[in-house]
Amino acid sequence: MVTDSIATPRRGLLVGNYCHDVLHRDGRVSAETLGGAASFISVILDAFSLPFHTVSKVGPEFAYAAATSSHPPLTIPTSRTTLFHAHFGSGNPDRLLNRVISCDPIRPDDLPVQTRFAFGLAVGVGGEILPETLEKMLEICDTVFVDIQGLIRRFGPSDGRVSHVTLNESGFLHLLPRVAFLKASADEASFIDVEEARRWCCVVVTHGKDGCEVFSENGAFRAAPFKAYQVDPTGAGDCFLGGFAAGIVRGLSVPDAALLGNFFGSLAVAQVGPLKLDSNLVQMIKDEMQKRKVQDIPCLESADECPGIWKAHEQDQFHASLVAVKNIIMCQSEESGQVLLTSHKVLEQTNAKARLPLNSVSEESVPSVDGKP
Repeated sequence: MVTDSIATPRRGLLVGNYCHDVLHRDGRVSAETLGGAASFISVILDAFSLPFHTVSKVGPEFAYAAATSSHPPLTIPTSRTTLFHAHFGSGNPDRLLNRVISCDPIRPDDLPVQTRFAFGLAVGVGGEILPETLEKMLEICDTVFVDIQGLIRRFGPSDGRVSHVTLNESGFLHLLPRVAFLKASADEASFIDVEEARRWCCVVVTHGKDGCEVFSENGAFRAAPFKAYQVDPTGAGDCFLGGFAAGIVRGLSVPDAALLGNFFGSLAVAQVGPLKLDSNLVQMIKDEMQKRKVQDIPCLESADECPGIWKAHEQDQFHASLVAVKNIIMCQSEESGQVLLTSHKVLEQTNAKARLPLNSVSEESVPSVDGKP
């Protein structure tokens, strides 16, 4: 067996608030969970032994201190934890999302000083990342991954109803040429001029069960999906970004990293709550990644300077290897009577959430500010 012999990279920076998520179905509360993209992504970065510093704000009533003890948030005594309510109805497949409470934003002076990071992830969900904060991240991080939802979400003044504005209207557009990777769901991509954005950075558009598309100045390609039994889609997009970023930082090509992102997205929908990964699964994935590595230290400033980072090399082989890894672990789990992927949430929530429609709390489409779908 090939061991994980990749040198430990310099630290990353993960920026985004933890949240309380309350899910409603037909007017009744069906689950209360830890939310926020940072809670999902941190699990994947930890699994690949990628050291990173987390900047997240919560209020003193934060209910998941134990679950986030490895990456504790900043507690703001005068604020409250960001709270989202997601409403689902039997007769309506769409969900309505409201930000009920908003914690303090993350400001530039909340980021570590006199420190440089190998990579950064800007993954706000409740408007907590300000333009000046992202600009500071771009100054102190070599490579920055950005989730578009943290830039274009807006919130109704009376009920906190989530909507979107275009990237041009967001106040972040001028920073795009300094961003390495911009991730968006297919619905969010309608608020971006993808053809223009791809001239400045790599744009990754996720399509759920249909995989993802990657757009750059030099071309575009689609990465194949992975079959999954869907229980709860919450956090699938976050896990995609975590897997994609981990792949890039660990030296994979962009096409292979996109496949890895799809792989982790498929794992996310197969369980309830933040991923709890089987150690054998992670080691097998590391072994496959070691075989596919194209570089020891990512150099993402220019495709011309590091052409291997963009080269698709026998993607079908890598996809098949990941499918085989998943099948092996599933068979081992069935034989031993163990569950491969378990949840941080209480068992009673599983049945209720399994009945939710197939839309993600973090990525489902919501109306634009002017009411357009």
